[in-house]
Amino acid sequence: MEIAEIMDKVKEAVEKLQSDDGLMDNFKSDPIKTIEGLIGIDLPDEQLKNIADMVKAKLDPNGSVVENLENQAEGIIDKVKGLFGG
Repeated sequence: MEIAEIMDKVKEAVEKLQSDDGLMDNFKSDPIKTIEGLIGIDLPDEQLKNIADMVKAKLDPNGSVVENLENQAEGIIDKVKGLFGG
């Protein structure tokens, strides 16, 4: 798959996700499977994950994806602290 084709698929996926709340919910819960259905091309999961990451970046250009990752990391740290009584 050419870079231009990938970028077209990313743009297409972003447009579909922004116009369909149900699809967006599916993307949030299972981005790889949702992207696979949206682009209609059978690719290895690693490539689908990369495309899903590009879609996430396009959906949230202000960086709250990073904030979400930071929040998840903080949650994991809190759980680990809880295991050790901290």
